[in-house]
Amino acid sequence: MALAPKLEFRQSQQLVMTPQLQQAIKLLQLSNLELAEFVEQQLEENPFLERNETSPDGPSERRGEKEEATPEETGPRKEVDLTDANSTTDARDSLDVEYEDVNPGDSGSDAAPSDYSTNDWASASSSGGSFDGGDREFGATLSKQISLAEHLTEQLQVATRDPIQLLIGAYLVDLIDEAGYLRDTLEDVAERLGADLPDVEKTHALITSFEPIGVGARDLKECLTLQLIEADRFDPTMQAFIENIELLAQGDLKGLVKFTEASEEDVRDMIAEVRALTPKPGYAYGGGTVQAVAPDVFIRKSQDGGWKVELNSETLPRVLVNQTYYAEISTAKSDEKDKTYVTEQFTSANWLVKSLDQRARTILKVASEIVRQQDAFFVHGVKHLRPLNLKVVADAIEMHESTVSRVTSNKYMATPRGLFELKYFFTASIASTTGGEAHSAEAVRQHIRDLIEAETKDSVLSDDKIVETLQKEGIEIARRTVAKYRETLNIPSSVQRRRAMLQSAI
Repeated sequence: MALAPKLEFRQSQQLVMTPQLQQAIKLLQLSNLELAEFVEQQLEENPFLERNETSPDGPSERRGEKEEATPEETGPRKEVDLTDANSTTDARDSLDVEYEDVNPGDSGSDAAPSDYSTNDWASASSSGGSFDGGDREFGATLSKQISLAEHLTEQLQVATRDPIQLLIGAYLVDLIDEAGYLRDTLEDVAERLGADLPDVEKTHALITSFEPIGVGARDLKECLTLQLIEADRFDPTMQAFIENIELLAQGDLKGLVKFTEASEEDVRDMIAEVRALTPKPGYAYGGGTVQAVAPDVFIRKSQDGGWKVELNSETLPRVLVNQTYYAEISTAKSDEKDKTYVTEQFTSANWLVKSLDQRARTILKVASEIVRQQDAFFVHGVKHLRPLNLKVVADAIEMHESTVSRVTSNKYMATPRGLFELKYFFTASIASTTGGEAHSAEAVRQHIRDLIEAETKDSVLSDDKIVETLQKEGIEIARRTVAKYRETLNIPSSVQRRRAMLQSAI
């Protein structure tokens, strides 16, 4: 076979990760605070972007001008106004980059000002002012001190694997103020979450065992009590002292001697011990930057008995593209370098407007589907969370799983039961032996706990026996899964439980 040079033509499609596409992916997973900071940076760097700080029906102002700008002064503009919370979009218009085919041969040099479809997405090079060519992640140069909430969340995730406790614990951590106190009552928390009060009390007791000691207390007396118990100094005399600690603030030493039935010297020693405690333990973690969590989505009851899903328009930036300014600059005489810069900046401005719109619509789609899937949670409470994964939501709204994953990261939903991160609504599932609807892992854990709590000393259930019982009830589960769930519930083995029952009977 002779070897000879020849020419071949082949046509193919491939996904090209342009700088704009990479930025769009990052834009989708930013929180609303990070998004506001990013947009502010783009407004400073891009001469064709302007901020509209007025209402949708009101006049807009151009940056750097005190007087009201008229249409004659500013010319036509493209505006993204995402205050219409009920707007929807076709799934193909969403930022689902995994299914987009980009033809690298379509790059051009001119950017039309009036049509997104004519934007040259591949024309912006790394030299553009809006897109740095470095691989540095957004916020990579920022540093912060760990907050009290982060410190407690880390301990919560280590202390328990129970999904009910994790959900209740996350809510309680959000309620703890910077001093370390829980100002809401446990009854109110249970009512808002639709959870059982014993579960809330158990989770609160778990949080009060975390560092710093005293965190999660509901008042000063409980805070000091927790610290004294940890130091093994909470005897009956100290208990009487704490119960009457208001006398210490009044300087009533004789009253403390009377109520504690201790000598004056002992009371003075107790005063010294109490003064050495930390009345506001949360302040040890108060040096970091505090950022309020603003919800991205509001869930409200509608008049027809369903749920209304709305975007939080207060957190959505409104950006304008000044096309007249671009027309003036692009027609002026300039060298090739300046023309390239103008084209890139105008393309970047149009991209930002389109991407902001796509981001908002995608969040609305994902949130709406979550509400549809988890309707029982909003009606009945935390124990009625359905098994849900990213694929179910992605298939329902015709997007890729990775897109849904990015949307649920750092996005929050304000509901009648409280503020929750979108990812909290995704729970694992256990298959059914009858081929019916799957069971949530949370419900199965609760069922295992109920079976074990109903044991007697003559009928202690082994893990194999629990598997048989669950399979008879239509739950397909393996023995190792039962053992794992039992361990996450801090329940000892059947041998240990039987030994403990026999010892208690003696």
